[in-house]
Amino acid sequence: MDQHHHGLITIDDYKQHIGEDTVTRIKDKARAVQDLHVVNINSTYYGGGVSQLLGSLTILMNSLGIETGWRTIHGPPDFFSVTKKMHNALQSGDINWSDRKKEIYEAVVHQNAILNHLTHDVVIVHDPQPLPMILYYRKGAPWIWRCHIDLEAPHRELWDYLTQFIERYDAVILSSEIYAQKLDTPQVFFMPAIDPFSIVNYEMSEGECEERIGHYGIPMDLPLVVQVSRFDRWKDPQGVIDAFNIARQEVPCRLVLLGNVATDDPEGPEVYESLLSQQTDDIIIMSQQDGALVNALQRKAAVVLQKSLREGFGLTVSEAMWKGTPVIGGNVGGIKLQIEDGVNGFLVSSVEEAAEKIVALLRDPEMCREIGVKAKETVREKFLLSRYLEQYLDLFNSFETVYKLRMP
Repeated sequence: MDQHHHGLITIDDYKQHIGEDTVTRIKDKARAVQDLHVVNINSTYYGGGVSQLLGSLTILMNSLGIETGWRTIHGPPDFFSVTKKMHNALQSGDINWSDRKKEIYEAVVHQNAILNHLTHDVVIVHDPQPLPMILYYRKGAPWIWRCHIDLEAPHRELWDYLTQFIERYDAVILSSEIYAQKLDTPQVFFMPAIDPFSIVNYEMSEGECEERIGHYGIPMDLPLVVQVSRFDRWKDPQGVIDAFNIARQEVPCRLVLLGNVATDDPEGPEVYESLLSQQTDDIIIMSQQDGALVNALQRKAAVVLQKSLREGFGLTVSEAMWKGTPVIGGNVGGIKLQIEDGVNGFLVSSVEEAAEKIVALLRDPEMCREIGVKAKETVREKFLLSRYLEQYLDLFNSFETVYKLRMP
């Protein structure tokens, strides 16, 4: 187990992955904004990639002397039901965008604005749930809207409604230029990244992996095909099961579909329940919040899938790639930014293609190894949290406010 696993990680821990020069450059950029008091606001402390990112990034910024906080908004089930429908519609789904939904959304956000006194030097608001909070503050500092969603084809009426809030922000961060929108607010693009020291990603020995997987009674006598993601229809868990059922006709294997239910996603339990009738000895469907189990499964899997139909980024792709495991991903959104088809993984657009790639990988251990090596190197070069942190520092350094703060 990594010696830092129980300690707080600092940027110096990244030297082994990114080199001393990069670490020095990041420290210099951080020094220039050390007087800043930064706050992040999102809608859940756990479940999904945003909370993972915020947990690690907030600690890392504080370790560099930038006082950084993290708040979550609260609301009744009605509110999260509305915001989940909004999330789906922004990813090209449909929505009946009624006055009642607007009323619930705006009223709960207003209540949260009263509960949070945001007098910080930089305010970063994540995703649509807390977006209108900006209406309720005298803005004396930059506000940034960070959207983690796949915006390739947002529902037009909903997007037009949200634009009135977005245009009040000083900057919008999207995960890729493929999500760029017509906005007056400047847009910048940073892809998310993984924390190589988190419980989901730290080095695990063979024995530790086997202990964790064994703890849940998952047999390892057959090659494991694994998908780890929230129980969400956009992650296409049914498509994963269908692809597995085709592949197992040709190669012996076992499927583990491991998910969790984020507190801001009321549809999750329903999706999970809808799959349970398909469980067999060779199809294991689990809802667990266990980072070490995720880590162990991604390491021991013969193949990892992320067969999403829409995906803002898909941190689970980089997580598995970091472990040198070949990944088959849906040819959508942020997954296309991580996987170069046929080089460090595979991109697929149908159940049949996914099945074909599962079979090809399970029959060719040498190809698995080659793809795994390239996958790990891709993540080291592009998808570690140190790069994400540096992009935030560049953005903070670009705001005029910073220069005012540094004046004597």
